[in-house]
Amino acid sequence: MKYILLIYQAEDAGPTPGSPEFGPFMEGYFGLNQELTNDGAMIAGEGLQDGETATTVTVRNGKTTTVDGPFAETKEMLGGFYFIDCDNLDQAIAYAAKIPSAQFGSIEIRPIMDYGQ
Repeated sequence: MKYILLIYQAEDAGPTPGSPEFGPFMEGYFGLNQELTNDGAMIAGEGLQDGETATTVTVRNGKTTTVDGPFAETKEMLGGFYFIDCDNLDQAIAYAAKIPSAQFGSIEIRPIMDYGQ
């Protein structure tokens, strides 16, 4: 079963680049990346630029509108994702719990739709 693990964290939460805590924080990501790869579960994963770089697109009555920034007014922003292939939800939860940002934010697990292909 394929899952996406969406990483949400307030942009001011967690270690900042250049701080003494940032190196070990990122090592947690590198370690998880290696574990997912070794386990054959990794499909893709990326961090995202800050929310201020986002552009939101809506189409209403045939009119396309763009807004700078994320659509939702929320403290936690989507900061990255993992796209993984697991045996079951329990395995996806176990991987999600290892994401370093889970200590400062939340990880949303969503199964990927199977359209019978």
